[in-house]
Amino acid sequence: MQTKVTEGVRISVEVFYQPDYSQPSSGEFMFAYRITITNESEYAVKLLRRHWNITDANGITREVEGEGVVGQQPVINPGASHQYVSGSALKTEIGKMSGTYTMQRLFDNEKFKVHIPEFQMVAPYKLN
Repeated sequence: MQTKVTEGVRISVEVFYQPDYSQPSSGEFMFAYRITITNESEYAVKLLRRHWNITDANGITREVEGEGVVGQQPVINPGASHQYVSGSALKTEIGKMSGTYTMQRLFDNEKFKVHIPEFQMVAPYKLN
């Protein structure tokens, strides 16, 4: 599990290869990831936007940007967590993702970036 803390917001990532949704012979590799966002600060925060950099083993990077996560813009109170699962398709068995969330402190409406730790996506058979 990869973890990073920015301004009191902890981001933890777990990755899972999805063999049932992958077709290696066609160059399609599907990965799921579970993100846990824990607010360790003293103020409630709201997740406004996400920005991802997704890179495959061929060195091709694509960017994904948008509002919220999986259709939500969660408010996370001090000491609370928000968890969601999403996924990414790659054209190679190995890749990586990293990015940022744009968050807003609710007490002063100040916006800030929270860094998502870089994580690897590797089909398990590549580890042998």
